[in-house]
Parts: sequence; structure tokens; C-alpha cells
Amino acid sequence: MIVAAVGVAAVSMVAAGCGGGGSSSGSGGDKTLTVWLMSGSAPDATVAAINKDFEAAHPGVKVKYEVQQWNGIGQKLTTALTSGGPDVIELGNTQVAQYSSQGTLLDVSDATNDLNGSQWLSALKDEGAWGGKQYGIPFYAANRVVIYRTDLFQQAGITAPPTSNDEWLADLTKLKGVQGVDPLYLPGQDWYVWLSFLWDQGGELATSSGDTWKSAINSAAGKAAFDFYKKLVDTSGTSAPKDADEATPQQSDVVAKGNTASFIGFGYELAAVEKANPALKGKFGAFPIPSKTAGQTAPVFLGGSDLAIPGNTKNADLAKDWLKLETSAKYQSQLAANGVVPGTSTDTSALDSTTTGKAMAAGAKNGKGTPVTPKWAAVEADNPIKAALTAYLTGQKSLDQAVSDADAAITKTLGSAS
Repeated sequence: MIVAAVGVAAVSMVAAGCGGGGSSSGSGGDKTLTVWLMSGSAPDATVAAINKDFEAAHPGVKVKYEVQQWNGIGQKLTTALTSGGPDVIELGNTQVAQYSSQGTLLDVSDATNDLNGSQWLSALKDEGAWGGKQYGIPFYAANRVVIYRTDLFQQAGITAPPTSNDEWLADLTKLKGVQGVDPLYLPGQDWYVWLSFLWDQGGELATSSGDTWKSAINSAAGKAAFDFYKKLVDTSGTSAPKDADEATPQQSDVVAKGNTASFIGFGYELAAVEKANPALKGKFGAFPIPSKTAGQTAPVFLGGSDLAIPGNTKNADLAKDWLKLETSAKYQSQLAANGVVPGTSTDTSALDSTTTGKAMAAGAKNGKGTPVTPKWAAVEADNPIKAALTAYLTGQKSLDQAVSDADAAITKTLGSAS
């Protein structure tokens, strides 16, 4: 952790220590540093403060901050990384391998100590690495938690959140006794939730031998994950569709109707529930996804972003200086206060102000990422795990057949030509 808040004087000292490139205020006159962040990733006030500190420490340099939209960003990034444009970019954590493997990002391995590398979130760090080099710098992450109606849990006689899978199932049984209540809203294709159960059983999505990847879900752990998912669906008697994911319909819209006792999601989804139905405000609590082992939490998928420097930038040192500010304790605490897990600081105390934030911080300690291969994006684009979950939950396929078919489809995609 950087002990002192990074102010203008500190940045000036950092800049003075950088070699080459143009981070010195006397190198080549006015410059522009272009920063691309995605819509909703960071509070405007935080980015404005970083830019103000940066510009004060680099006379003659202006930050051109541009907010990008996720829709269509892939093609826009591809164009920018080959023809020039931004100096700092945000990448979804599952996108980084694609661009790292193409040689279009700058190797920042030598700068990790200056960027608070000892406190990086391991999942985002791993997904930002390629070929033994570091290209992505963790930005922020978020993970799913179980969000529940405290009043409905009390009606069911549940006095404390479950601390194991067995307790969770027992609580869902109790909730079925509350008239008109859906104990758990769990769509059949919420594969990120399933992923927690796979990892909790000691399984993995895929394994590699050199550059060759293959699926690893056709295993005892993979089958146990499918089985527990089905137990949650069957025990709760969920009203959620078995052939759709959490976005079809948006589960927050369903929960806002007022008869759902719990769902698995993000803090922003709870905010959407309370906005749609203000009468529910203040009636929710949250707890980390339980583990099969009592007293532990299940591993969770850390979805989020990395920051990177395009390989074609002409302002590499300036870009690193901007990142030194963003990765400092001062600004990481502001990200946490905005409700996300900071990427380069282990201090998550600012998350404790909300029940979902506190649960998320607890779960994130056991966070993981998807396989670090540029072909994983193709797996998710037409996800065989979703189809397998539906087939198993509806009885269209046996457990063994559903898992085997998904396993084969994933391996085929991972082994396909780029």
C-alpha cells in the first residue's frame, strides 16, 4: 500500500524519476494524454481529480478523457491499437488475453512496483499477463453475492445467513413455507453462479499444455457443480425460467415485484430493485455465496477491468505516470467508495458502508478468473455450459450427457483456428 496520499508534489517526484519518453515537463512542449475508460467504470469526480493532479505535475500536458461504450468497443479498440489513438485504455478482464497475445499492448512488467503491484487482485493480474509478461493493470472488480429480504427470512424463522451449502438448502426449504414467496430467483443459465460451485468443488473450466487448451468440466467436480445447481433450483422451486439467464428478463425487474426472498447478483442490481420499488428500500441484506465447507465462502468469478497502455503510444512514460496516480491508495479508496473492489489495493474498508459491499469484499478474497486464452471469448459467445444447464434441469439430457456434450464443445472451440 502507498502510505501517503499522492499529491502534486509526490507525482512531480515520480515524474522526475522516469526516463525517456516525455514525462518531463521540459520535453518537447505541449502534449496530450488520451485516456479511454468505459461508461460507468469510475466516478467522474474521481477521474477529474486524477487528471487535475496529473496536469499540475506535468505542465504543458493535458489529459483528453473520453468515455467509451461497451457496445461496439471491440472493433473500436482493434482500430485504435493498430492505427493509433489513446494512451491509456480500459479492457474487460476477459478481453486482455486477446490483445496481449496480438502484441498490441505495452509490456509494463518493469513498472508493477511503481503501480502498487504487491496489492494487485490476483485474478485480474493473472488475466493481464501473457507469455510471462504483464500487460494489464488491475482496475476494479465486482463479484456476485446472495441478496436477501431480511423481513421474509425472519418470517421463515431464519435468524442468520447460511454459512454452508447445507444450511442454504435448509433455509430455502423454510422459505417455501412463507405464503406467496419465491425463496430464490435463479434462472437456469446463470453460469457465473454455477462457476462458483465448480471452483468450490476443486474443479476448473479448462487446463492447458503449452499453448493447447481443453475443457476440464467433465470431471467429478464439474458434475457436482451441476448437481448442486439443480438442488438449488429444485429445493427453492424457483419461478425463474430454466432456458434463460439472469438478464432475460432482468432479474432486478422480477425482484422489484416484491415476492422474491433472495437472488444472486450485484449491488447495482439491488439499487435497480429499490429504484423500481421504493417500498423495498432498506429491506435487504447480503451474504457471500456459501461453500460446501461450513464457515467458508465459495470462490467467485471476479468480473471487472484492467487498464493497459497501447503498444503504439508515443506517451508511454506519461501514461505510466497517470497510472501511478490511479493505482494509488488515494484513488483506490474512491473506487471502493463507489461500490467496487479496488484492483490495486487490499483496503476494501470503504465497501463496508453497504451490506452488499461488505459481502462482496468478503467474497472477493476468494476471487478467480476465466482461462487466460484469447479463445475463451469465443466460448462465452455461444456458451455450451448454458445449454448444458438447461438440458439437465429440464431432463432433456442426463447429467453425464449434458456435461460430456458441453465439455466436447468447449474443447472444440478452444482448439479451433484463430
